[in-house]
Amino acid sequence: MSKYLKYMLMLTIFAAFSAGIWFLLIYYEGEKPLITVSEPLTIIGQKKSINIICTDKKSGIRHITATITQDGKQHILYIDNFPRKGVAEKTITVHVDTKTLNLHDGPATFEVLAVDHSLKKNNNRIVFKVTVDITPPTIYPVSTFHNINPGGSCLTLYRLSENNANSYVYVEDKHFFAYPIKLSGKTYYICYFALPTDGKMNNPKIGITAEDRAGNMSSSAIHFHIRKKKFRSRVMNISDRFLTRKIPEFRNSDENMTNMSLLESFKYINEICREKNLKTIQSICRKSEGKQLWQGNFLRMKNAATMAKFGDRRTYRYRGKDISKSVHMGVDLASTKNALIEASNSGIVVFNGYLGIYGNSVIIDHGFGLFSFYAHLGVIHVKTGQKVKKGNPVGRSDTTGLAGGDHLHFGIFVGNTFVDPQEWWDSHWIQDNVERKLNAAY
Repeated sequence: MSKYLKYMLMLTIFAAFSAGIWFLLIYYEGEKPLITVSEPLTIIGQKKSINIICTDKKSGIRHITATITQDGKQHILYIDNFPRKGVAEKTITVHVDTKTLNLHDGPATFEVLAVDHSLKKNNNRIVFKVTVDITPPTIYPVSTFHNINPGGSCLTLYRLSENNANSYVYVEDKHFFAYPIKLSGKTYYICYFALPTDGKMNNPKIGITAEDRAGNMSSSAIHFHIRKKKFRSRVMNISDRFLTRKIPEFRNSDENMTNMSLLESFKYINEICREKNLKTIQSICRKSEGKQLWQGNFLRMKNAATMAKFGDRRTYRYRGKDISKSVHMGVDLASTKNALIEASNSGIVVFNGYLGIYGNSVIIDHGFGLFSFYAHLGVIHVKTGQKVKKGNPVGRSDTTGLAGGDHLHFGIFVGNTFVDPQEWWDSHWIQDNVERKLNAAY
């Protein structure tokens, strides 16, 4: 046999030996497939989608089965076989429809089995003991009737059949988060919500929605009566002096106004910036203390004249031409220059700083989604996170932001909406609309 043939024979034997070793390493390996579930499974509601990733980087995935078993009856949710090559990782979505499967409230077992292509048929399974919960929470109203002013606040109190549910009040497309509260040893849900100054004021959709841990949802309408109320219309004349004095303050912080005229800048500030500032305030007020931090009526600025009311419809006019509009979402109060501004009630400062059209501002959380708002300040005396008591100094009035003169813009914010502060200044309103409802639970 020639040297060449011997060489080729040895090369063939080596290649076959290497292939055999590779085959044994790959297809006689003992590593189990890896199964990853997108979330810990403890409870399954009426419908549930579960993402599962099965991985085997060596011999590859051969087979996957997902099942749910209740009362000894097994239901196959997913089953599939895969070719030997190319499936090192497989992502599947398993859908559990409890109605179709005829499952009921109670314990069940969810299981996933994965088998690889090894000659050993390595397999791995994960098992979750779950609770099937297909019953929506029941809503039990405590406060049964609600009188609401346009642009005003309202409190509703109710109980739920499941105390760990998430719940909110909806007013058309706005949601107001409810907070659990212990009264007389029982868990109630308290929610402050607001009626807008515009929209479907005659017959808006208002109700309670509750969602339990399984995702089951239920809703209940709220019985209400909307009082009649009209808001003023005001014309605000804009002068060149005002534009020259105010616009540079905003141009320095927003490059979008670089090439705008003074008038274009004002329109941009009054409309675009105003909306951005509102979203910022809504973001700041997204979280609130789950307890009441305030007591009694809210304080009105001392010795102050009312310069503008809540809900005023403003039309801005320049040289006889209407150029922009807005709705005033607070009360403007003025006394002396750089007047001391006090906390209207006890709470926790959640914002202190510059806030666009509102200038230097302070926001205080009073618990359960109720906030007070102080704008156009010059000096600020409080810091974020600081606890304040009713009457504590928070700053001094000034002309920061889009203010035409030295004054305080005072606002009350409920959930995600500005409301009329005058209600919260009125001890009789608080007694009738807050305290009596809470007392009904004792």
